[in-house]
Amino acid sequence: MNRDYSPGGPSVLRSLWLVLAQAITIAVGVLLAWRALGPAPAGPSPAPDVVSVQEAPHPASVASIQNRVATASLEGGFRTAAAKASASVVNIYTRKTPPRRLPNWLRPDGGEDGATQGASSLGSGVIVAAQGYILTNNHVVEGADEIAVMLPGEKVAEARVVGTDPESDLAVLRVEIAGLQPITFADPASVQVGDVVLAVGDPFGVGQTVTQGIVSATGRNRLGINTFENFIQTDAAINPGNSGGALVDTSGHLVGINTAIYSRSGGSQGIGFAIPVSLARQVMEQIIATGRVSRGWLGVSARDVIHETTGAAAGAALVAVQRDGPTDQAGLRAGDTVLAINGKEIPDTAALINETAAIKPGSQAQFKVLRGREATTVLVELGQRPAVRKR
Repeated sequence: MNRDYSPGGPSVLRSLWLVLAQAITIAVGVLLAWRALGPAPAGPSPAPDVVSVQEAPHPASVASIQNRVATASLEGGFRTAAAKASASVVNIYTRKTPPRRLPNWLRPDGGEDGATQGASSLGSGVIVAAQGYILTNNHVVEGADEIAVMLPGEKVAEARVVGTDPESDLAVLRVEIAGLQPITFADPASVQVGDVVLAVGDPFGVGQTVTQGIVSATGRNRLGINTFENFIQTDAAINPGNSGGALVDTSGHLVGINTAIYSRSGGSQGIGFAIPVSLARQVMEQIIATGRVSRGWLGVSARDVIHETTGAAAGAALVAVQRDGPTDQAGLRAGDTVLAINGKEIPDTAALINETAAIKPGSQAQFKVLRGREATTVLVELGQRPAVRKR
C-alpha cells in the first residue's frame, strides 16, 4: 500500500500539528526556565543569617560558625570549671595584734593611749588535700596572730600555719574539718600562651568572685617580687584579696596561685602574675612532709653572659665564689661560665638560681663550664640554701 505524500494530504496536516505542538512545548519550557533562573521579582529580602544549603560557605563564614560553636562550648565549660574550682577555694582572714601601748605617763610624746586595734587583712587560698591542707601566699599570712578560713558553704574555721616559704611567697595552712573538696592539679606542660584561664578568689572582701582571661605569657622573671620567679602572666582581673587564690583552666584544674598585679594606680591593669603549679606543688609537698623547704645552694654570685653577635643570653658567669662553699670545693672559680647543669641549658643567672635550688642538698650535679675557651665538666655537691629571714 502506497502512502500519499502530495501537498494538502492528511500526512501534511499531521506534520503541521506536530510542529505546532513542539513549538508550544519549547516555549513553555523556556518560560519556566526563565522564571527559575532569571532575576527574582521585587519583594521582601530573605531573613539575615539564612544560609542556602546549596552554596558552600565562604571561608570567613566557616570560621565564624566554628567560633560560635567553640564559644558556646567554652561558655558551658566556664560554668562547669567555675563551679568545680569554687568548691576548692577559700577566703582567708588574718589578724595581727600590735604591741601593747605604753601608759600615757611613760610615753615620750605624752599622747593618749587608745584601745589597741588589731590590723586585719584578707586573702584567698586553695584546698589541696582532703586532710585540710590549704595553699596560699606567704604574704597573706605573714606575721598573723590569728587566721580564720571561710570555707565553701560559709563555714568558718580556725587555721594554723604548717609552714611558709618566703622566697617563693607560698604557705600551707591546715584546718581540722572533714569533707573538704581538694582541687585537681593541671599538667604544668599543658599551660600555653593564649589558653583561657579563670581567676577565683575574694577581691576586696566582696565575696568569692570568678574572672576570665587568657595566659598572656609564661616564665616571667626578674620582676623583683620573689627570689624564685617563673610566673604565669594573665589578663584575668586580679585585685587585692585575690592573693593566694586559684588560677584554673577551662576544666577547673589548678594551673597557678594568684600572687601579684602590676599596677601604677592601685587597680587592676590587665597584668596579673600567678605562681605556676609546678613550683607550687614542689613547695607544698615539702612543707607538708617536713614543715619547710630545702633547696640546693652553690655559694656564688654571678652575672649574665650575652653573646657578642646575637645579643642572646649565653650562660651565667661566676663573679665571686664563697671560700669553702660547694663550688669552691668542687674547683670552680671566678670567671668560669656555667653553660648547663645535668644536661639542662643555663642561659642566664635566673636559670642558674632556679635549677640549683631544685636540686636536693647533699646530692651531686654535673656542671658544664666554659673556662677560657675550653668547656669542661665538673661534679658539684650542692649545699643547703640558708633560710631567709622573715621580713
